[in-house]
Amino acid sequence: MRPPGGAGAALALGLIAAGSAAMPAAAETVRVATFSPELTRKGPGLLLRDIMSGKDPQVAAAVRVIAAADADVLVLTGFDWDHDGAALKAFSTLLDMGGASYPHRFAARPNSGMATGLDLDGDGRTGTADDAQGFGFFSGAGGMAVLSRLPLGEVTDHSATLWRDMPGNLMPETPADIADIQRLSSTAHWDVPVRVGDDTLHLLAFSATPPVFDDAATDRNGRRNHDEIAFWARHLPDAPFVILGDFNLDPVDGDGRREAWDVLAPLVRDLGPASEGGRAAPQDGANSAHKGDPALDTARFAAADGPGNLRVDHILPGKDVATTGAGVLWPAPGDPLSAAVAAASRHRLVWADVSLP
Repeated sequence: MRPPGGAGAALALGLIAAGSAAMPAAAETVRVATFSPELTRKGPGLLLRDIMSGKDPQVAAAVRVIAAADADVLVLTGFDWDHDGAALKAFSTLLDMGGASYPHRFAARPNSGMATGLDLDGDGRTGTADDAQGFGFFSGAGGMAVLSRLPLGEVTDHSATLWRDMPGNLMPETPADIADIQRLSSTAHWDVPVRVGDDTLHLLAFSATPPVFDDAATDRNGRRNHDEIAFWARHLPDAPFVILGDFNLDPVDGDGRREAWDVLAPLVRDLGPASEGGRAAPQDGANSAHKGDPALDTARFAAADGPGNLRVDHILPGKDVATTGAGVLWPAPGDPLSAAVAAASRHRLVWADVSLP
């Protein structure tokens, strides 16, 4: 394993010694990361086409970002799934060529784009992206994947859990035929065991729906986003864990039901991963009204006609998981990596170094 402050941290990753705890001499440090490269296209097979072309600048930029982060295990959100895993395999080959080898992979069909045959959004039509279990124009759109240098155990997939069956859910009044099939996960909820020496670290990975783009009075997406986050409070393993992914919820700014943070707060630690790039980003438009520290932002959204920069990608280790550092891969302007980070995605990669005895 690479020790904290090694090659990956040397690339202006914004290392901070957050939530540090004393570790025994035999502790093994693992860098975990989450990243939404927004490698999703308008139809099935198109991402594979772009990866195989060797000419797609976004794909190339994403490879460079991931290689620079030097994570041992990485959760990708916003990555199109296909039945044979061809796109993930092809992308992994590019990563290997770029110096980031991940021999262990996991991906499963997400709820995004999974047809229901029902009119979920009540617009009088069926078969649209809004009528899928999770928004998506085709099955697998904007899915998830796990890449790891360490062996993975048997994954527990909670993605089929019905929204109505979650205790204390905020599901709005819903016709029975829809409630009977509506899943909670807009993308997926996975419990992924990672073997770290003789120990196991559980990655509780998910990607929640944005709490917007719906009827404000009903706030269906806001309610679902809340419940997707709060879901983990009732599904924690009796072992070291880290909750990570695209929460689509900023603890301070933007839209959403921030009560979800109150549910998780007693169970996890917020490491406050930061970056020089976020701190230096222009605070214009919507950003000027934000109250959160811009150094903690993980996504650069439009400021003039959008929500501005937000902190929506998170890594939250359990209270008993020791950490030695965390950061957001958003280099300061002028850094050689800045162009690749900007070209890869609106989101920034978030990482944390955790230690298991």
